[in-house]
Amino acid sequence: MHTSSLALLTDPYELTMAYGYWKLGMHDLEAVFHLFYRTAPFKGAYAVAAGLQSVIDLIENFHFSSSDCTYLASLCGVDGQPLFEPPFLDFLQKLELKVDLDAVEEGNLAFPHAPLLRVKGPLLQVQILETALLNAINFQTLIATKAARLRHVAPEDEIIEFGLRRAQGIDGGMSASRAAYLGGCDAVSNLLAGKKWAIPVRGTHAHSWVMAFDSELEAFKGYVQVMPNNCVLLVDTYGTQEGIKHAICAAKDVLRAIRLDSGDLEQLSKQARHVLDQEGLQHVKIIASNELDEWRIKQLKSAHAPIDIWGVGTRLTTGHPDGALDGVYKLSAVRNSQGKWRYAAKKCDQKEKGSPPGILQVRRYADGDAVVDVKQEDAESLVAWNVKGEKRQFSGEFKEMLTPIFRHGHRCYTPPPLKEIRLRAIENVQKLPLKISRFEDPTPYFVGTEEVLYRSF
Repeated sequence: MHTSSLALLTDPYELTMAYGYWKLGMHDLEAVFHLFYRTAPFKGAYAVAAGLQSVIDLIENFHFSSSDCTYLASLCGVDGQPLFEPPFLDFLQKLELKVDLDAVEEGNLAFPHAPLLRVKGPLLQVQILETALLNAINFQTLIATKAARLRHVAPEDEIIEFGLRRAQGIDGGMSASRAAYLGGCDAVSNLLAGKKWAIPVRGTHAHSWVMAFDSELEAFKGYVQVMPNNCVLLVDTYGTQEGIKHAICAAKDVLRAIRLDSGDLEQLSKQARHVLDQEGLQHVKIIASNELDEWRIKQLKSAHAPIDIWGVGTRLTTGHPDGALDGVYKLSAVRNSQGKWRYAAKKCDQKEKGSPPGILQVRRYADGDAVVDVKQEDAESLVAWNVKGEKRQFSGEFKEMLTPIFRHGHRCYTPPPLKEIRLRAIENVQKLPLKISRFEDPTPYFVGTEEVLYRSF
């Protein structure tokens, strides 16, 4: 899907800043950036971390190819002169990343203002990674969170990601399928994702199969003939009630499920269940699709619609109604040529728009997260303040959430299998208190910055 080099998967200003650092002799100064998000998606209170595998792949394969540098050499300023001089492009072509990366592992929960990534290394290198890191983490975390919400409202049901045809391009479709499975879906309809990541795949037939035959009954009989071991029939091409009868007539001995894709899903599923049960087909599942999301599924389950399997497409793979996670990447520390660290904070009249200084770690306690300077020694307790100015004292055992992934450009972390990551995500959401996991007016999870850092931004 990609060329061997993704170094140009970035914005022009990353390269103009990199050029500036190089030109001014600042490129090798050590620096630290943190990636975090400010607002939980879908009016919720949490997110499921995803996208780290893409980050690992990016860093391990990062290089500027000769064709990349040839392209950069063709870029000109408003005066018609090249933006970058040849020695800088030679520098880029020889560049090898020497960064340290620490990250929240995929499948763990992430909360507003608590870093998901900490990137440390030469200033030029950690700068040019910004756009690609945000691209990987923001989208996949959004989709994994959407899938987790689906799993939350249908914990015992099968959920299938159906959205490839509505996804945002090839990579959007692939990333969405992986993130949807990671967040809690059972299967996807994307065969390429199934092959690449060993994700279970599901699929039957479309309306066009039925329309290609002279009658619906003939179409169903033909499908039974060619797919007796995967007999799931879409019954709403012409009329759902007649479609159910035709499905039973054509496939009673091998029918595994029927799919409803339009109309009043509550009433149609109840009618379908009644007819199937009358025919002794209690084992036959009912699949529903058609513009589903967590709210619609919640509504249908509250109405006791006898739906066993949910096919969720557009509203999952596009992260509807949220277009994006608002992740940002902020500089927090630079070490000068004398080896002394200068902490940098983004200050703003709105505290929630600022970013704390330092080299940060996230400590997860039983009652919230505390963002601390990694050099801070363990203490029996600490005081932290959230962006609303609320204060909390933390004590007891904690877990450090940012795990070492790369050291000096070399990977020191082996990701667990995707199936394990998925189970981790499901378990973590299940453990959330209802006041935080609920959809209506959730209580914000407390994330506080330790007092000294808080007062500096």
